[in-house]
Amino acid sequence: MRPPVKVALAESVSALPPAAGGWAYEPKFDGHRLVVFHVGGRVQLQARSGRIVTGSFPDITEAARALPEGTVVDGEVVVWTDGRIDFAAVQQRAMSTPARAAELARTLPASYAAFDLLSVRGEDLRAAPYTRRREELVALLAPLGPPLQAVPMTTDRELAESWYEGLRDTGIEGLVVKRLDQGYRAGRRSWLKLRHSDTRDAVVVGFTGAPARPQALVLVLPDDDTPVLSSPLGPGLRARAAELLPPAEGTGELNAVGLGDVTYRTVGGGLVVEVRQQATRHQTVGVVRFK
Repeated sequence: MRPPVKVALAESVSALPPAAGGWAYEPKFDGHRLVVFHVGGRVQLQARSGRIVTGSFPDITEAARALPEGTVVDGEVVVWTDGRIDFAAVQQRAMSTPARAAELARTLPASYAAFDLLSVRGEDLRAAPYTRRREELVALLAPLGPPLQAVPMTTDRELAESWYEGLRDTGIEGLVVKRLDQGYRAGRRSWLKLRHSDTRDAVVVGFTGAPARPQALVLVLPDDDTPVLSSPLGPGLRARAAELLPPAEGTGELNAVGLGDVTYRTVGGGLVVEVRQQATRHQTVGVVRFK
C-alpha cells in the first residue's frame, strides 16, 4: 500500500446512536488528518487531500521510522499549548517551508493521535473488523510511546459521555463513533461524529477582494488541509477583517462550488475565526466571528 490512499470519513450526527449495536467511542481531536506510511524503506506523511506533507513534520517522520516496514496508520496530528490542542499552531506546522520545519518542530512539537491501522508488516487490514485493527494498533504503538500514541477508546457509553462533557476544555471537539464489526471503508462516511456544537474554529489563510474591503475569507478547517472559501462577509465582519487581516503575502487559487477557479490573496499569522458549516445543496462555510 502506497500513498495516496483515500481515508474513511465520518457523518455528523446530533446524538449518539442507541446503546445496543456494538459501538466504539473515541475522542475527536481538533487537528490535521495525517496518514503515516513506513513502506518501501521510507516514511511518508499524507494529508487527507492526498498531498504529501512529510517535510512539514520532521518530528513525526523521525518517530515513524520505528514502525515496522509495511505499516500504514491513520490519525490526527496535533500541537498542544498550555494543556490544550492548538489548531492554529498545527496549521502553522502544516504550512511551514522545509527551511522552517525543523525550527517549528522544536518550538511547536507535534503529537500524533492514531485512530486506525490500515496495514501492518505488509498485510492490508482495511477489510478486517475494527476490533482487530484496534487491537493491533494498540499493540504496535504501546512500546513506542510519544509522539505516536493511540487515541483513547471505550465501548462504555457512559464513559464516552463523560469524555464528551469533560474533555471539551482541552480542545477535544466531541466523539467519533465506529461499529466494532465494520471494516475501514475508504472514501465513505461510515463513521459517526458528534460535535459539541455546529460551530468550530478555522484558520484564515487568505481572502478575496481588496485588503480594505475583503469579500470572503479563505479558510482551513480542522481535519482537512484543503482551503475553502467562506460565504460572503457581512458589513460588520468585512470591517473587522480589514482591521485584523495581516498583510497579503502572495496569491493562491482554489475551486469553489458555483464559482469555479477563484484567485485569492494569501496571508499568514494564524488568525482564527469561528465558523458554521451548513449542509445545503452545496455545503457552505459561514464566518460567525473573529477570535
